[in-house]
Amino acid sequence: MDMTGEERIAAPRDAVWAALNDPEILKQCIPGCQSLEMKSPTELSAVVKIRIGPVSASFTGDVILSNINAPESYTISGEGKGGIAGFAKGGADVTLKDEGAETLLVYDVKAQIGGKLAQLGARLIDSTSKKLAQQFFTDFTAAVQARANGAA
Repeated sequence: MDMTGEERIAAPRDAVWAALNDPEILKQCIPGCQSLEMKSPTELSAVVKIRIGPVSASFTGDVILSNINAPESYTISGEGKGGIAGFAKGGADVTLKDEGAETLLVYDVKAQIGGKLAQLGARLIDSTSKKLAQQFFTDFTAAVQARANGAA
């Protein structure tokens, strides 16, 4: 599964970058995130519980940040295991661009799934992934803007 897109966030690039690297903000914004813990500046561990169609699963996994070019871009990659539901692994290239007082966040995601999840069909997986991504960006944008407004 591949997904690309961009989100305009009404906050300076430094504020968006800081939020992308803040486990507390990410935990609030990732749909179904039960825990997100920083193991090092470039490694996190996560537990995420999601439902895709008839399959509900709790995934545990590790996330690694690489190709870090602060405050412009990084690559985030990870793999989660969901027991009999299967696995999910993949990554995203994330780039931040100044657009006046706003920031344009551009993402390019590549992911693979296996197990029961893979049997659900590409259309269901793609539509659910897009819905989860939109929920993340809605919550993330609100969190970044609230933080930026609180600091102003």
